Amino acid sequence: MNNRQRLHAVLNYKEYDRLPIVHFGFWTELMDKWVAEGHLKPDEIENVSDGSANEIKIAEKLGFDFNYYTTFQDLSGFGSLWPPFEEKVVKEYPDGRYEYLNEYGVIELRKPGVTCIGAEIAHTLVDRESWEEHYLPRLKFSEDRYDMQLVEKLAKGSETRSQPLGLYCKSLYGEIRNWMGVEGLSYLPAEDDELYDEIIDTLADLTFNIVKRGLETGIEFDFAHFWEDIAFKNGPLINPKVFNEKLGPHYRRITELLNSHGINIVSLDCDGVIDLLIPTWIENGVNTMFPIEYGTWCADISPWREKYGKELRGVGGVNKHVMSYDKATVDKEIERLKPLVELGGFLPCPDHRLPLENKWELVQYYCERMKKEFS
Repeated sequence: MNNRQRLHAVLNYKEYDRLPIVHFGFWTELMDKWVAEGHLKPDEIENVSDGSANEIKIAEKLGFDFNYYTTFQDLSGFGSLWPPFEEKVVKEYPDGRYEYLNEYGVIELRKPGVTCIGAEIAHTLVDRESWEEHYLPRLKFSEDRYDMQLVEKLAKGSETRSQPLGLYCKSLYGEIRNWMGVEGLSYLPAEDDELYDEIIDTLADLTFNIVKRGLETGIEFDFAHFWEDIAFKNGPLINPKVFNEKLGPHYRRITELLNSHGINIVSLDCDGVIDLLIPTWIENGVNTMFPIEYGTWCADISPWREKYGKELRGVGGVNKHVMSYDKATVDKEIERLKPLVELGGFLPCPDHRLPLENKWELVQYYCERMKKEFS
């Protein structure tokens, strides 16, 4: 079997020769550390992105089979604004800090040498006027969103491709949070419910058209994948009832389109405690949860499976931090995974990108042990 076949077999409760060993990418700082330690050469970490040639080489050295987050996207990438805002420094401070306008139109306060997300200090999208001037024009569907040379290449290679490829279905709500911030988006329905609905519906319509065009390219996709990130350690950043009412029909429209093209695995990336949002996703055709963050708040597929049955699948659920300690800790984590794998429809994967603390030798050991235990 190849890895495409293994992915379909695992997530559709069919027999397979062995469990594919899957990852979710590597933080830049970790790759820099591995270069300093001599495990990688500087040119081997250039232009690393999900599914890129260099990332595939790094993964092979470690023992992984593929990155689950390898998806086809239009030129707007993980976002939907086209063109995105021109990123630039808008103000500098004597201590080295600076204000930076990002691709979403948000001004962040950043510090030199700090690579985490900057503090949001101002937003371009604050009312109807800013919506109509800066965002609505960027949310029009057009063919120039696509790299047609890439489309042709991927379409021609579909029949012989051995690695899985997903169709990226973007975001129906999380991206709006990126534009407005948690506070701004939380106040919007109280201040202007009509605008709130218009923004949601506009983004959803664009997403539908982007997915439709992706399905028409001739590329064979193995799964479809949404991104949201609309929950945190205490639960959702939106009232689940409102989420179901306003977003549920949009998910349904898109997943029905995907199903009509033979795609039956539809996954969604949402960090945090997602339990109260799962009913909307399951009822509207999103059937695979990712990345199931065990290491942060002990998320686990087993109680979800008990509640929703085999319709709910999962990718993730591996505590990414265990590869920072020792072999015994890795062994213990793999033992914890065994009954989860036995449930079927579950593909273990580190529950986020591998962090700075991970050790090269322990990541290799994890891959070796996984192949031994699940072959």
